Amino acid sequence: MTDNRRSMVLASFAADSLALGVHWIYDAEKIKKDFGRVEGFRKPLPGSYHPTKEKGEFTHYGDQTLVLLESVAAKRGFDPADFSTRWRELFHGYRGYVDQATQMTLRNLERGAAVEEAGSSSSDLSGAARIAPLVFCYHRDPETLVKAARAQTRMTHNNPLVIDSAEFFARVCCKVLAGTAPVQALTEVVAQRFEGHPLSAWVKAGIDSAGEDAVSTIVRFGQSCHTDEAFPGVVYLIATYEMDLKEALVQAVMAGGDSAGRGLLVGMVLGAYLGEQALPKPWVSELKRAADIIGLLEKADRESEEKVNR
Repeated sequence: MTDNRRSMVLASFAADSLALGVHWIYDAEKIKKDFGRVEGFRKPLPGSYHPTKEKGEFTHYGDQTLVLLESVAAKRGFDPADFSTRWRELFHGYRGYVDQATQMTLRNLERGAAVEEAGSSSSDLSGAARIAPLVFCYHRDPETLVKAARAQTRMTHNNPLVIDSAEFFARVCCKVLAGTAPVQALTEVVAQRFEGHPLSAWVKAGIDSAGEDAVSTIVRFGQSCHTDEAFPGVVYLIATYEMDLKEALVQAVMAGGDSAGRGLLVGMVLGAYLGEQALPKPWVSELKRAADIIGLLEKADRESEEKVNR
């Protein structure tokens, strides 16, 4: 197993768990005042969006990402029908927050919509942020990866900008795992695939803002879940903290709003680049499903299986 593939997935999950305790608090000053600098996992407070969750667990984004990993491990790749079945089972009696995209998708499925067509129209970037397990499996086959990333996103977020964002970050991660620095990978993918696309302006805005204050920059871009706000903030964090995974994810949380959605993508890209040595040990040891995730990655590791069978 390639170390940076594992760290890519673990960092994405850790980012979601780091955000859990203050997720969707939009007042960054309140986060700073009430919680201090968020460097470790926290149990969400009563009255928050995730009051049933414990320290080291996931938001509903992380839970869906884990379901995708379970499906990928079981099927040795992406199987839309299997993922859809597991995804629906997750939300049957779910003990957590169920967002509008999920509610709409479930209603569409109940009405008989096909798995590929049941996705909501939500513009939330979170639909594209679950893809680390797919990159893990398909990073040496970018076109298969892109097809899978777009399909899994469409299943819950049937929105062109969200689907294109999944493709964008999948291609970026392929390059990063192959040794390209993240900022260079961002610019190369724009030049090769997304010239003239709205994503190109968001990438430019994020890179051009590198080095500026994190909270004020993300507030300026927008703290919400919507792709047009969240995307440039993700790029900004990658560009500013290209060599510092921990600080990137701390600042993702301290900026408030949908810190989990942006963190999943930032963690994935920087985890793929910097490896496990960049990931604080408590972020793995205190992650409640860490052992399960590592076991699933070993099961899903198609490359190792191919070597054994040669």
